[in-house]
Amino acid sequence: MRVKCVICDKVESIDDELLIAKRLRNRPIHTYMCQACYNRIEEKTNARIATGKFRLYEDKKTDDSWI
Repeated sequence: MRVKCVICDKVESIDDELLIAKRLRNRPIHTYMCQACYNRIEEKTNARIATGKFRLYEDKKTDDSWI
């Protein structure tokens, strides 16, 4: 299966039997990102977290008595 990175537009070939290939075929909302772009984003995110100014906003959990 030929896939295109959404960030750098590099075209790569992946095996049709991989889980990511199945996700891309069955769910068009899923996008492919090459390993170089994935690693670059991971490094920059970890550097932002290390500064101490990075905040991850999560949904506030409500106490539901029905569960």
